[in-house]
Amino acid sequence: MELKNYYVALTYDLKVGEEDELMESTTPEQPFTFYSGLGMVLEDFEKAIMACEVNGEFDFTIPAERAYGEYDDESVIDLPKNIFEIDGKIDENILFEGNIVPLQDNEGNRINASVVSVGTDTVTVDLNHPLAGENLHFVGKVLVKREASLEEIQKSMQPSCGGCSGSCGGGCSCDSDCSCGGCE
Repeated sequence: MELKNYYVALTYDLKVGEEDELMESTTPEQPFTFYSGLGMVLEDFEKAIMACEVNGEFDFTIPAERAYGEYDDESVIDLPKNIFEIDGKIDENILFEGNIVPLQDNEGNRINASVVSVGTDTVTVDLNHPLAGENLHFVGKVLVKREASLEEIQKSMQPSCGGCSGSCGGGCSCDSDCSCGGCE
């Protein structure tokens, strides 16, 4: 039996913490979209959404260990400041507290790190996902759920913008007007 891929559009509010702090929200005008079966979103997120019908409302929580894992203090590290130099200079528009900077591991995999502090010779970065240690509470509504065409699937697999970073089920936040359909 062949598995079908679906195009899904939905709205949601993502809340975290004991106080159910609103972290992210989408609207019918700018819904979150993804293609099922391609690993674009968290597995538990996809399972919960795929169980819904069009116009179906949902309210579910993904525990931290099934989302982005527990927060790891050992993933906060100091790096030599000079590795952030470009042509012998540090770009102060990029290297500042709270900014997300792209790094690469020893195998060439891209890792986004949050700058914790910038010292004279070192930069402290946090390699944890911004939502590590958080239970993710999603409340929303499925707007569209239909079988995706092969052309749509192929197009979704092509990079459509650089530097996307999503915090929830795979959503994308870019400075440009791109349609990532989900990033990690």
